[in-house]
Amino acid sequence: MKHRQQPAGLNSCRRQGYEIQLAGEGRSQPTPGPVRERPGHNQLGQAGNHVFFYSLSPQFEQSSLQAVHQQRRELLSNICNRYTRKRRLLRPDDLRHLVVDDTHGLLYCYVPKVACTNWKRVMMVLTGQGKYRDPLEIPANEAHVSSNLRTLSEYSIPEINHRLRSYLKFIFVREPFERLVSAYRNKFTRSYNTAFHKRYGTKIIRRHRQEPSDKALERGDDVRFEEFVYYLLDPRTQREEPFNEHWERVHSLCHPCIVHYDVVGKYETLAEDANYILQLVGADTSVKFPSSSKTTRTTDDMTAQFFQDISPFYQRRLFNLYKMDYLLFNYSIPSYLRIR
Repeated sequence: MKHRQQPAGLNSCRRQGYEIQLAGEGRSQPTPGPVRERPGHNQLGQAGNHVFFYSLSPQFEQSSLQAVHQQRRELLSNICNRYTRKRRLLRPDDLRHLVVDDTHGLLYCYVPKVACTNWKRVMMVLTGQGKYRDPLEIPANEAHVSSNLRTLSEYSIPEINHRLRSYLKFIFVREPFERLVSAYRNKFTRSYNTAFHKRYGTKIIRRHRQEPSDKALERGDDVRFEEFVYYLLDPRTQREEPFNEHWERVHSLCHPCIVHYDVVGKYETLAEDANYILQLVGADTSVKFPSSSKTTRTTDDMTAQFFQDISPFYQRRLFNLYKMDYLLFNYSIPSYLRIR
């Protein structure tokens, strides 16, 4: 692995233990207590048939950018401590969004609709051993081929220990409703997304549209945003299957109250935060995060338009569904919501 200069100013601290529930393990009530840890480390410890997850975030020295990221980590930690009283059991699948770069010592939890295509392209350049040089030369569909990148769920427990202990962990987040509208627009208003229309659109229309046409029931390609909202809030939806990753909450995809991320990047400061991460891991200076040239990107004003026809009652229920993402990542209640 390429040597990485540790950021200055790391301090030790103590965290609670968490258990990852693995296949074949029977007990569901772990009782690990606080443990003393080394600076900047996460660790899985094994005891009998049980695996315990210990984690902490490093504290970077007080440069202006490092101070911003320290503030984000501290806020995230405070919200976690306030709202997550019980220890969370994880399954191996819970690690499948953590992409691994063994060359630079990097763990990236990808969140759909938060520049994850470009981040996967960058990770393919970083891990490609010269196969790729320019992220934008990699087709978008190739970036999402699972075999092109390894995830943490594919490793053994000792290998996971090593990576959590010594790799830099980062995540990128976005204003939750802006991300949700972006997912809706991409998956339900684009003619090429027939798989989503068939898989989800037909079910949404069947359950949440009065007197749907036979064509709509067959094709599922004209789902209205309010119908999508009803689907998300329908108790049957999550009883039958987990949310699709494109509209699943970030805290459910990346478990930031268990995996303590060193850098919490934001879509709103994407270029700045991406460059910061690449510098931290000592990436070659020729590796650049792609600049966005999209003119159709979902904005706050556009998101507000989609919520105009959603009643205050359903606005409040939807906000409660995504409330933890708002709290954890310090996003304020959107001004266009009529829930105050």
